[in-house]
Order: sequence, then C-alpha cells, then structure tokens
Amino acid sequence: VRLVGSEMCIRDRIIGAALALSATSCNDWLDINTDPNSPSAESVEYQTLLPWCQFYMSHCYMNTGCNASYYAGNIISGGSARDQGAALWNLGAGTRRGNTYQWFFVGVGPNLGNMYNKAMAAGAYHYAAASRLIKAYGFMVMTDIFGEMPYTQAFQDYNSPKFDTGKTIFMGCLADIDEAIELFQKAQSPSAQPLAVGDSWNNGDAQKWLKFAYLLKARWLNHLSKKAEGSWKEGKYDTQAILDCLAKAQQSNADNTVIRHTDTNSNTHDVLGWNETVDYSTVYSCVGMNSNYYVSKTYFENLTNFDGKGIEDPRADRFIPWQRSGKSADTPVEAFGQKIKWTADGKWRRSVGVDITSNIFSNSGPYPTIWDNEKNRWYCKTDNAERWGDTVFVQSKSSSKGYSKNVDLLWRGNVGKDQSAISGIFQVRPSSPTYLGTYWEANFIKAEVLMRKGDKAGAFAAYQTAVKAHMEAVNDQLNTWCTEDPALKDCPSFTPMKQADIDAYCATGGALGTAGDITMGKIMTQKLMTELFMIETWNDFRRFDFDPNIFMNWNKSYEYEHNPKYLTYCPMGKGPRRWQPAGIEISYNSDNLKAIGAEIPGASELTGEVWYNSDQICTLNVWWDSDQP
Repeated sequence: VRLVGSEMCIRDRIIGAALALSATSCNDWLDINTDPNSPSAESVEYQTLLPWCQFYMSHCYMNTGCNASYYAGNIISGGSARDQGAALWNLGAGTRRGNTYQWFFVGVGPNLGNMYNKAMAAGAYHYAAASRLIKAYGFMVMTDIFGEMPYTQAFQDYNSPKFDTGKTIFMGCLADIDEAIELFQKAQSPSAQPLAVGDSWNNGDAQKWLKFAYLLKARWLNHLSKKAEGSWKEGKYDTQAILDCLAKAQQSNADNTVIRHTDTNSNTHDVLGWNETVDYSTVYSCVGMNSNYYVSKTYFENLTNFDGKGIEDPRADRFIPWQRSGKSADTPVEAFGQKIKWTADGKWRRSVGVDITSNIFSNSGPYPTIWDNEKNRWYCKTDNAERWGDTVFVQSKSSSKGYSKNVDLLWRGNVGKDQSAISGIFQVRPSSPTYLGTYWEANFIKAEVLMRKGDKAGAFAAYQTAVKAHMEAVNDQLNTWCTEDPALKDCPSFTPMKQADIDAYCATGGALGTAGDITMGKIMTQKLMTELFMIETWNDFRRFDFDPNIFMNWNKSYEYEHNPKYLTYCPMGKGPRRWQPAGIEISYNSDNLKAIGAEIPGASELTGEVWYNSDQICTLNVWWDSDQP
C-alpha cells in the first residue's frame, strides 16, 4: 500500500522512522543493547527520516485545511459542532489546533535537523534540500494558523523556548526555501542514497522538487499583498519576485507535486493521533467517512451558474454529491431556490446546496436523511414537517474498499443495497489526491499579480490556463477511478468530463468571460473552486478581508448575523484571523506567550498579559495579514 511517490511503499519507509522516533524517547539505561529493529536517532538514516516527515507534514496540512477552509462556507457540517462552527463563524467552537501543533512539532520538526545534518555529511544534498523545504512548509503553516510561536529556539535544548514574531518566522522560512532551491540544484555525491529511495511526494525527481520550492516561495510572497510595494527581503510585496518565481515553478500538470493515496487497508498506522492507516487521504478521515457534511449554496451556485451566465461547470457533477433515488411525475424541479438535477434515467439525483445565509440551522436543519428499508426510500425521521424536504440535501459521504471493506467507493445507507447509494464528492474519498503544489495554483497567482499590475490580458490568459489545468487534473483521477472499477461510470460523480465541455467552458467569451471583463473576483472565486479543504482558502479570504465582492455568492451566515453568542467571539467588522495558541504552550510556556503579546498589534487591548485567553483571540491578524512593517 503506498502514497505513490517512489516504488517502495511509504508504509514500509514510515515503519523505520516511527520506530526511530519512539526509540529516542526511551531512558538511557534501557540502551544496554542495540535493537536493530528499533534504531536510535544516531543510527537512523536520512532516507528513512524523509517519508516520516512527509507523512506527518501532509497529514498536518490536510487536517488543518479541513477546518480552516470552512471559514469560506463552501462545505457545511450538519453534525460536527467544530466544523459547523467554523462555517457559521462561531469562533468559540473548537478547532484542530492540538493535532496541527502536535503533528508538526512532534512528528516532523524534531527529525528535520537530524536528516539535514546526516544528508549534508553524506553529500545527499537533495535530502538536505527536502529537509529545509519541509521545515519552511511546516513553519509557514504554523504561522498561517497561530501567528507567533517558538521558532529560533524550537527543537533545541530549551524547556521554555521563546516565542518569535510572525515576521521572524516568515522571513526565516523564506531563507530556508532559498537554501532548498540552491541544494536541489547541486549534484549529489555518487555514494549518496538516490532521492527516490525515501521520497513519497515527487518520486525522487529533484526538478519537480525545485519547481515546488519556487511555487511555495511565490505563494508565500503573494501572502504579503497587504504590505507596501517593495523588496520581499524587507518584508514588502514584491510583484516582480513573485513573477520570477512563477517562471521557474510548474509549467504543466506533469510538474505537479501530488500525493496519490490508495484505498487499501495497510497494517501500518499513524502513531501520533488517530491510530488509522497511513495509506489514504486525511480528508477522508476528517470528512469523507463521516455523516452530515453538505455542499453550500455558495459552492453550488459557483459551480452551476458562475458569474450569472447560466453555464454549468463541467466539474459540478463531480463536486456536488449524488444519491440514488427515483424520479416520479410529481417530483419537484427545484428546492430552496436551486434546480434539482437528475440523470436521464431518473435513477440518480444531485444535491442542492445548504444556504448558510438562511435560518436553516436555527430551525433544526439541515435534517439528516436515513434509509427506510421497508419503503426503499430516503426520508427525514422528524415530526417537523418543514424539515421533511431536507432529503434534497445529499451528504458528501464516501465509502472505501480498504478501510471500510465495502465493495466500491459508493456509500450505502443499507449495505448491499444499491438503491441506497451515495456518491460522495471528488475531494473526500480515501484515494482522492492531495495537491501540494500545482500548475493551476501557479497560474492563479500569476493572474492575481498581473491583475494588480493592470495587465488584464495577461491576467485573463493565466486565469483561463489555471481553470483548464485543474479540470484536466480532475479528469485524470476520474479516469483512474473508472479504470479501477468500470461500474462507477454509472454514477455522474465518477464519469469523466468530456474534453469538448472543458474546452467550451474555458473558451474566451464563455463562462469565464473575456479579458475585457476580467475581475479579481472571478480570479479568486475560480481559485477557490480548486482549493477545497486547503489552508490557502482561508489565507485568500483573509488577504481580501472576507469581501463578498471578491468571493462570489458568499456572505456571512445568518447565525453569525443574528446570534449574540457568535458576536462575543467575533464582533461585527471582525473575522476569523488566527487560532488560539496550542494548549501545551498556554499550560507550560505561558511566560513567553505573555511576553510576545507586546509585539502583536491589538493583543494588549484584549485582556492584557493573558491576551491569548480572550474570547476574541481569533480575530487578531497574523503578521502577513496586516500592514504592519
């Protein structure tokens, strides 16, 4: 079972690194003999450490993205208080901060220095480069989420490491990525292990790593869009540097850094958190295997009627869930102001979206549907007649052949009964790809930068390229699923898109518009459609200050606008800007946490020294999300 990257299974490579990490926690007096199956930190090899770090870095990123992206309101939970709270802007609800912090600061960070030092000593410069890039990736995710944290004293012999400012962390990450770029371009020593031995992200292709590094640098430099124009080396917004990086980043989908998960049930498990198998996508664990997650009306409208042109996106059928049903003569043609779509044979019905700007959540909805075995139908088991029509909302629930031992990727309300099948959506299946760095992201960033420069023709061309590249990557995975299981073609959620439909949607004058009417809103909304369950969704929302004119068909929830409890945590005019520091820092490093508050604009206005315990802690801007020098 593998997260595809090199020919060796990642689970086998993780085993050694997992044992290495567990061995380092033993007391010295236990090390009387050396167990070859449990290598110490001194003896573990650099090529064994890399897959361990890659696994927990991607695990951390996906897990965090599953919560952070809800602030954009594209996916709604009808059951999870944490995830529903994020989508409705109840910032008093929980986050995934504990897992996020642990998986980087325990699973990734402590191994990076060891890997770097051993790799440099062996002339394995590509492993050293990967260590620096993953360090930058991890700390940038941490500062995206938490702002300030231990950085210069992290992973060293300090019981209470000092906190560093967001700027210090940000600039340090850029320095690490520059070193990674330099090292990826060096030839390794002939005696060094080839990168493919340990690499599960790019199959040992140093050129793909190099392009990934340039994309990450462009992504992070673009985060500085609220800063004054100038050199990035001074912490300013450097449009030319971004474009220069993009010229060296991905030039086609063949250059993408993608984790291609598998749907088989390995016997190697995550040892730091959920004790689940390592081979499938974390998004499946967070969303796909769980009940009562729905697409929003925002997401539905952007997929079915982008820019009000009445042209449906070819991805719509794959990104909106379907349910086996039975069309009849009195079946309604729309519900909640949205058209209900059926297959031609009337056997599959597509969901409509849940409107977060309505009062549905305070009115007991969306009410979950269950399967009635006696009447062979979906229904809502409630006495509230107003909620009986919630059967039009189809859960974004997937199944699994490996983890759940089901026959295919369709989830069934009654196991073994095809009439009770639900499709799930493209992004949440156990074998859904994780796109770490892509050609379409490079083009969306380019489109944004050129738009800021007033080059509308260049911005439109990059925007067109980005949308089409994403569609074609989605199609590649759809074809993979249907090749593995041809019966899935019967379900519209799996049927590959026609190239003619992709071309027509992306054609000048079609749904995407023209260079003459291109707007930043169109660019960012289309980018949003490619970022589901990614932290970049929230980063983009923060950079544009949650502007409904930029993010089409989106607005704050009814609950936020009408529930005084929500305003306790996020007053009007504010928004979700960060997460509260991790509990371990609050409990064991509070003096340093208090001290850093003096360097955070607005922190002292909350509750003085204990600013981090304020109800409104989540509304404080992180450094890059501000005009602070």
